[in-house]
Amino acid sequence: MVNALKLFSLEGKTAVVTGGTSGIGRCVADYLASAGANIVIISQHLDASEKVAAQIAREYGKKTLGLAFDVTDEEAVAAAFVTITEKFGAAEILFNNAGININGGALDLNYADWKRILDVNINGVFLMARAFAKELIAANKKGSVINTASISASIVNLPQQQTAYNTSKAAVVHMTKTLAIEWVKYGIRVNAVSPGYVWTEMNQVVPKDIRDFWMNATPFGRFAEPDEIAGAVIYFASDASTYTSGSELLVDGCFTCL
Repeated sequence: MVNALKLFSLEGKTAVVTGGTSGIGRCVADYLASAGANIVIISQHLDASEKVAAQIAREYGKKTLGLAFDVTDEEAVAAAFVTITEKFGAAEILFNNAGININGGALDLNYADWKRILDVNINGVFLMARAFAKELIAANKKGSVINTASISASIVNLPQQQTAYNTSKAAVVHMTKTLAIEWVKYGIRVNAVSPGYVWTEMNQVVPKDIRDFWMNATPFGRFAEPDEIAGAVIYFASDASTYTSGSELLVDGCFTCL
């Protein structure tokens, strides 16, 4: 007799969530904990990280840790994983979710903004994934990296112009495939989740005419809820996907079908 719930269980594992204090990251952290994982919340603000970690510990009875650092700081990233390993052992799951966007087309985007977006969205993802993998390899453990990409990796968003963001997310998808091949021999799987438009704090402040444009272009006719991204992350984090690596799972309400 098979056990579907066991297949998706994360009991006894530790999940690291970047960008974990709001939006998709905050929501997914709850679901990872509910599936059994201990949780490490990472943001740039220690008070926020510790608050969310404490809430998850109370609600789900899991061990948690809140940390704060810039994911583009190589030394800070490495030090964080030393701390995580000391507390939990090498973490088995990384939800590489931290990212930023500053709208602007190629002709008018400030070059400093271009560099910052690529630094966080590409270099931050790389540094976190590499440090995570090194800890796993040293411990001779298998694990799973789930990178947050975007439909912006494969389409050009309208009506807003966001050259740097689109470029960065396309890089994340190809980095995902590259790392999957490099790390398959270590038992480390690397996959990407590419959401469409999600009803997060970031999108709730977008002007209504732009939001209406997006929804008219989305066959589902609505935003995704953050909860609807969680299932994709749990699939990649769990034993349900042990033969899946280098994949991109689109959760976009059919947006990219057109």
